[in-house]
Amino acid sequence: MVALRERRGRTLPFVCMREADGVEIARTYVAAATQMFADEAAHWDELHRHFPNTGRINHSMAYADGDDHTNWVESYFSRLRRMIQGQHHHVSARYLFQYANEAAWKEDHRRLANGAAFAKTLALALASAVSRAWKRYWQRSRCHG
Repeated sequence: MVALRERRGRTLPFVCMREADGVEIARTYVAAATQMFADEAAHWDELHRHFPNTGRINHSMAYADGDDHTNWVESYFSRLRRMIQGQHHHVSARYLFQYANEAAWKEDHRRLANGAAFAKTLALALASAVSRAWKRYWQRSRCHG
């Protein structure tokens, strides 16, 4: 998983084979003049070539340096892990992208009151077409009674 998190904005999760694929994902979805922040993992070194304003956080020394941090994306990953472990207990790789998007939506709207979040979710669900991925999902389960 790689996630791009805009400050005071959206969380964009991506399922990929390697975290290093995040550099190419960032090049595709983020404007070149954007200030990026990443941890000290070596594969993020490539960000400096494409995003000159890239800041790095060495987590062995600190988790933040003033406003420079990766805490918001770390918060997303923490909530995603807890959602999978606590609610779902298992997530198939086939559906990981959908669970990651659900967690991103919840993270981005976590400050909404419960009623407002429910109303927004209901409105989005009613306005959406039938999902080919989720239609008849329960019939594909291992237990066919």
